[in-house]
Amino acid sequence: MTLLEYIHSSLDIPRRAVEQTVKLLEEQCTIPFIARYRKELTGGLDEVQIESILKLKEAFEVLSKRREAILSSIEQQGKLTSELREKIEKAQSMTVLEDVYLPYKKKRKTKAEAARGKGLEPLAKIIMSQKLLDLEAAAQRFAVKEVKSVEEALLGAGDIIAEWISERASNRQYLRKSILERGYLEATVIKKEIEREGAEKFKDYYNFSERLKHCPSHRFLAVQRGANEGFLRVKVAVNDTYLLEKIESFSIRTQGPVREFLKVVINDSYKRLLFPSMANEVLGICREKADAEAIEVFRSNLKQVLMTPPLGQKRVLAIDPGFRTGCKVVCLNQRGDLLHNTTIFPHAPQKEPSKAAAKIAELCEAYKIEAIAIGNGTASRETEQFIKQVYFKKAPDIFIVIVNEAGASIYSASKVGREEFPNYDVTVRGAVSIGRRLMDPLSEYVKIDPKSIGVGQYQHDVDQKQLKFALDQEVMWCVNGVGVNLNSASYHLLAYISGITSKLAQSIVKYREVHGAFRSRSELLKVPGLGSKVFEQAAGFLRVKKGENVLDDTNIHPENYFIAEQLADGLKVELHELIGNEQLLTELSYANLKHNGFSEASFNEVLSELKKPSVDPRSKAKVFSFSKLVKSMEDLKLGMKIPGIVNNITNFGCFVDLGIKESGLIHISNLKDGFVKDVHKEVVLREKVLVEIIEVDLGRRRIQLKLLHKID
Repeated sequence: MTLLEYIHSSLDIPRRAVEQTVKLLEEQCTIPFIARYRKELTGGLDEVQIESILKLKEAFEVLSKRREAILSSIEQQGKLTSELREKIEKAQSMTVLEDVYLPYKKKRKTKAEAARGKGLEPLAKIIMSQKLLDLEAAAQRFAVKEVKSVEEALLGAGDIIAEWISERASNRQYLRKSILERGYLEATVIKKEIEREGAEKFKDYYNFSERLKHCPSHRFLAVQRGANEGFLRVKVAVNDTYLLEKIESFSIRTQGPVREFLKVVINDSYKRLLFPSMANEVLGICREKADAEAIEVFRSNLKQVLMTPPLGQKRVLAIDPGFRTGCKVVCLNQRGDLLHNTTIFPHAPQKEPSKAAAKIAELCEAYKIEAIAIGNGTASRETEQFIKQVYFKKAPDIFIVIVNEAGASIYSASKVGREEFPNYDVTVRGAVSIGRRLMDPLSEYVKIDPKSIGVGQYQHDVDQKQLKFALDQEVMWCVNGVGVNLNSASYHLLAYISGITSKLAQSIVKYREVHGAFRSRSELLKVPGLGSKVFEQAAGFLRVKKGENVLDDTNIHPENYFIAEQLADGLKVELHELIGNEQLLTELSYANLKHNGFSEASFNEVLSELKKPSVDPRSKAKVFSFSKLVKSMEDLKLGMKIPGIVNNITNFGCFVDLGIKESGLIHISNLKDGFVKDVHKEVVLREKVLVEIIEVDLGRRRIQLKLLHKID
């Protein structure tokens, strides 16, 4: 099977589109570039489809490499027959390939290897031929030298047969499928650990059993975490009798003593070798599936956070609230530069509200503040109320926004934070991050590890390599989807642009510092190390404001500037008159043009961008207020209806920020009347909702909610 056949068999995508996409990937083109600027070749495949092709391409390459290694190994053993080669070459998955290879793998010292060393493999073959009438007579011939008795000969032959049974590909495939279909995941608490700190988290799994095929990813991962932390004992359970009888029926075709002997051997093979191996494999399969689902949940949540509506270039006063150590306050200009920092103490124990109010008023006046950002951590609600009570009445035009500060402390203590603000401590850096998140969340979030943003589901338990790939891809899609100002973007943001590495991003910033602002996209080619291939991949996603060419501030790729220029010439207008002139552009059609050297897909791409140049896919930021009646979990009452913001989404429901330390859970069953299959189809991250309090567990610090409706 060729690479194209392998991909085409897994995806419902036209063969030519697959072929062209693979070719582009092999030419080192990035997914965002292919999706936006090579639609005429791929038939308009989107990022998800292209990524699927990339993953299958990589899987095929790994499979091919492993296949070659296996063929070489078996050939060196002198056991590679034409039939075996055909089986290996036809294997379309790693599981099937490893099943075929298992009997030929080099083994550690096993019972079967020891028996072979005593010369008992011929006896095992005789027994498995199942043509014997006298089992003991056959064994007697092998009771010589190292083998002291008939019993020892039969025992050794049985060990060899048990290994054969466990390594037979058909047995493994049947058992693997059966356990996945019929097996149960069972967990019990380890009693001596029940009093240990942290055990309470796994209380729901102290005596747990669920059909593997019905077990959702979040429960599977929770059970696995409980086992990894030493609180739970986990196993796979099945109807052993049924499966054992099936394995016997596959292997035994005789009666008498040989039949009874083989039943004993198969029972040993099943319990000692086959089932434990397959149970572990099935757990691995379920783990991969759970990981994939959890990563997809995290990825979806991350996208929604990264695409949080920006307030834009406003002068912001940001507050990192606190009680004992006070509230850290910073003032930022429209570019996010730090202008001033101080600390106020409006809350206990110092309790200096008048002094704090005067300072806020002074700063807002001095720095012409247009918005106030307040972190949503400790003392957030109290600080919000303080600001509104003592100052907001005097300046109603100032936005006051609660900002999610998850990961701000990570940034403030990071190398990136130290590089940006070497002369300030972590508290000031954290407050700056809160303010910048209000202005442009995407630009600020790219500075920290996506895992630290706080919107994942068991992110520390899943496959870290796959998680990193998925999250990096999502950040890249978002950054390229929005586009980046070449003259103001940090190197952290530039590093996510198509084709640009972290090192190149730093070179771009350094060039900018030495030579001043870029005057055109083409000037990028003067940056050391940035060649034509990188320029091709990156240029369309970078913006130059008020540059030498008006097209440099659009999504139009430089390779397609000639199309826009031809259109302007044909209409006898200047390029700047064409951009945004929908009335004029609506009259154009590909069919009626005398086009030179461009496809209809390229024409449509250029025309769409000329009509609405550089449209930010993110919506506008809106002000939101939590309930004034709720400042802590103790203020919650059953039946209370309060507003909140969805701050995390899982497969079993969503969590809602109520403006207090603890988030409440809307279980999937409480999202609406009727069955809900996909939580993401009911709510999105950062969505404003009205919820009802249906349960408050102060001991476990858990809040159960019911969704009433969404808030516009």
